[in-house]
Amino acid sequence: MMKTFFTHLAEATDSPILSSQSQGWNHILVEQFQHPPGEERSHFDEEHAICLSLAPRPVRLLQIKGGRTYVGLQSRGDVSLTPAKIPSYFRWESDDSCLHIRIASQFIQNVARETIATDPDRLELRLEFQTRDPQLEAIGMMMLAELKQEHIGGRLYIESLSNLLAVHLLRQYAASTSRFIVYESGLTERQIRQIIEYIDAHLNQDIKLADLATLLGISESHLSHRFKQAIGITPYQYLLQQRIERAKQLLKEGDRSIMDIALLCGFNSHSHLSKQFRQLTGMTPKNYRTS
Repeated sequence: MMKTFFTHLAEATDSPILSSQSQGWNHILVEQFQHPPGEERSHFDEEHAICLSLAPRPVRLLQIKGGRTYVGLQSRGDVSLTPAKIPSYFRWESDDSCLHIRIASQFIQNVARETIATDPDRLELRLEFQTRDPQLEAIGMMMLAELKQEHIGGRLYIESLSNLLAVHLLRQYAASTSRFIVYESGLTERQIRQIIEYIDAHLNQDIKLADLATLLGISESHLSHRFKQAIGITPYQYLLQQRIERAKQLLKEGDRSIMDIALLCGFNSHSHLSKQFRQLTGMTPKNYRTS
């Protein structure tokens, strides 16, 4: 892939504690920050900027972007999105922790050219001040986990996550009314909805690929290929993400034991949940509950 060179015009208050800049990741820059109270101005001409809050406690934040202003409490998991060419100003009143992701607008256009029926040169992403997006959060946390420890095949893994992020941004935040192409070898919207609803209703059970294939009346190999083409990840990866999201919800909602939560979310043991939870979020269930 062609490398994209980033132009950083931000008046940063401090340096990131982790950065992918030295790792040579294509099209994307991922950085983790821990800020004392302060302010920052930024303007990225060729990158869309995503900020994922990692703060253990809510932080009062002022945002000014594109002539619009937002003031409110930002909590862990909150996401803001600043499209390319939009100047932004942030001011926060207490210690903050966040993950910054900058993804090249040209890369987004290249992905759009392959996935949506519109002119990618006219494509725009929607500005977001504060939203909750479990899938985007999961992608960000997987990137952070990779940033903390390089693994074999790390470049390929990051390229896969970058493509997944690009498709997700196009699907969820494209400002145009573009309609996604449904290829003959893919799944229809109704079929995708059937699978997603089935997984959501049976998270605590041993869901097999054969169950999903029977649901649609197609072979297991065809389902796996078509689902990945439609969603960007395999059925197993989607199932695992949803189980972790359900576990996160249960960890915050009550005082159930982690073992009970593991079983309710389809994991066979406390250790099984802990291993998968840490791989996707970068922390243990216990630490997440107390964060």
